[in-house]
Amino acid sequence: MNNQIVHDIQEESIEAKARWFQELTMGERMKNLCDFTELAMVLNPKIGDQRIVKSITGRVQVLSAS
Repeated sequence: MNNQIVHDIQEESIEAKARWFQELTMGERMKNLCDFTELAMVLNPKIGDQRIVKSITGRVQVLSAS
């Protein structure tokens, strides 16, 4: 992983962020997910109580990592 500080607007693009995320290990990705979830819960403790469920019409494809 590249640990440089860059002050280039190109590094803020969606593509650059996707490349950064793809460079992370599965453990690093999961830690980020947990950190973002915790941040959301701190900012809005009632977020887990919200139930916005919408029916999905059509075909649903289930993917597995095997």
